[in-house]
Amino acid sequence: MNTFFEKDWISRNQLLYKDAISNVELWIKREDEIHPIISGNKFRKLKYNLTTAKKEGKTKLLTFGGAYSNHISAVAEAAHLVGLESIGVIRGDELVNQLPELFKHNATLAHANNNGMQFHFESRENYRNKETVEQLEIYKSKFGDAFVIPEGGTNFQAIKGCSEILNEEDSKFDIVCCSAGTGGTAAGLIESTKRHQQVVAFSALKGDFLTKEIKTWTNKTNWKLNSDFHFGGYAKVSDNLIAFINSFYELHHIPLDPIYTGKMVFGLFQLIKSGYFSENTRILAIHTGGLQGVESMNFKLRSKQLETIKFN
Repeated sequence: MNTFFEKDWISRNQLLYKDAISNVELWIKREDEIHPIISGNKFRKLKYNLTTAKKEGKTKLLTFGGAYSNHISAVAEAAHLVGLESIGVIRGDELVNQLPELFKHNATLAHANNNGMQFHFESRENYRNKETVEQLEIYKSKFGDAFVIPEGGTNFQAIKGCSEILNEEDSKFDIVCCSAGTGGTAAGLIESTKRHQQVVAFSALKGDFLTKEIKTWTNKTNWKLNSDFHFGGYAKVSDNLIAFINSFYELHHIPLDPIYTGKMVFGLFQLIKSGYFSENTRILAIHTGGLQGVESMNFKLRSKQLETIKFN
C-alpha cells in the first residue's frame, strides 16, 4: 500500500467568523489540503476500500459515476498511486461518440484518462441497475474480477474512513457540518461525534431522501438534514453562489467548490446571520474537497457568459 493512504491525517481547523452579538463561532476543517485530487472525503472513503482491495488480492478497481464526478477522478488517481488498474462505468452511452473532444472541456474525465482509467459508457437505463447482481456479473465477465466501489464511494469501509475526520481536539465544537451527496461522510461523522455534539448535513440534492440513506449507516439520532441550500439540485448553481465563493476566497484565501462545500458554507453564513444558532455555539464545517471539478464548472459558466470561479 502506498504510504499516502497509511497516514493518519489530521487536518487543521481555521476560524472563519465570530458573531459579535451572539458569540457564535464558525470554523472550517481543511480536509481539502490532504491532496489536490484525493482530497477531503474522497481520501477518507477510499482509504479502507484500497486496503481491503489489496488484502483480497484484487488488481483492479471498478466504480461508477457521472461525467463530472469527483469520485471518478479520485478513484483513478488513487488506483494509479497504489499500482492498481481502474475501470469507470460512466452514466450516458451517448458520450462515447464525443471523445476525444470531451476531454478538452471535461477536466474530470481527462484527468481520469491520464491516470489510466478504462471507461465504459453505460446507457442511462442500465446505469440505474448498475449494482444489481445481474449487472455486476456482466461487468465481471467484461472486465474480470475487480474490487467494486459504489457510486460516490459510500460503503462500510467509507464510513470507517469518514469516522476518522474528527479528532479529540474537535470535541470542543457543538455542531459539526458537512455537505451531503450520498450520506456516507455525514454517517461517518455522526458515528464519531460526542454526546454533546450534533451533525448537520447540507444536502447538495433536491428532496430529503438522504435521510433514509444516512439512517442506513448509523443508529445515532444526534443529526439533521438541511435541504434549503441545494440551489436547484445537484450541480446547479446561481450567480449569488458563484459571487459568494469568489468573495469568500478573497477574504479567507480558501477555495470552495460549487457543488458541495460552497453551498454548505453559504448556508451556514445565512443561518448564523438569521439567528438560527443559539448564543455561544461553536460550529465546525468540514471542507470535503472536490476542487478538481471547478475547471469543468467554469467551462460551463463561460459558455453561458456568466461569472466564473476565481482562485487567484
